[in-house]
Amino acid sequence: MGILSEKDVAYLKDLFNKELEKKVKVLLFKTDDKARCQYCEITEQVLNELVSIDPRIELEVHDFDTEKEVTEKYQVEMVPATVLLSEEGKDYGIRFYGVPSGHEFGTLIQDIITVSKGKPQLSEESIQKLQSLEEPIRISVFVTPTCPYCPRAVLMAHNMAMASDKIIGEMIEANEYWELSEKFGVSSVPHIVVNRDPSKFFVGAYPEKEFINEVLRLAKG
Repeated sequence: MGILSEKDVAYLKDLFNKELEKKVKVLLFKTDDKARCQYCEITEQVLNELVSIDPRIELEVHDFDTEKEVTEKYQVEMVPATVLLSEEGKDYGIRFYGVPSGHEFGTLIQDIITVSKGKPQLSEESIQKLQSLEEPIRISVFVTPTCPYCPRAVLMAHNMAMASDKIIGEMIEANEYWELSEKFGVSSVPHIVVNRDPSKFFVGAYPEKEFINEVLRLAKG
């Protein structure tokens, strides 16, 4: 039985027909060890159903345990992990750790469209500011599938990653990775951590300018 309804498929087919420009490569990193990855199977099913809607979306599945070279290339640390690449194979630093379900399924769809167009959805002022970065920044956005405000924060992190080769923006499903959530003191979402430092965080879906300024402030501190 499929996860996406006929209505969902029809909507996405129409959306992709209107919005997709270039091909997008979706990389899934998984393991067959269900004890270590309870959500790998459902993540693969979601992505398989998604890529079947439009031939311009391609899926590559990689084994986290045996394909060490590609895992290290994309700095994948956990499974399930989803990475988006341009048609030419450019890694924009967009990461999903956990099932992109609930509100975050919409985030994945929006990211695919943005990657297909090859330009972040940010103001020119923000793009120029981010392109001048000299030090790498990792933005970790902890979310839950039912959080209506989380997609805005995840999309900000992912668009920042698209704007700068120095940035990785990662969605982390807080319930799936509860040990990480405990480590970083996640009690409400979206909980945004900068450079995996528990002391460098803020909570909430800030507007573009404020979100970027807060990330850069914490990165420098």
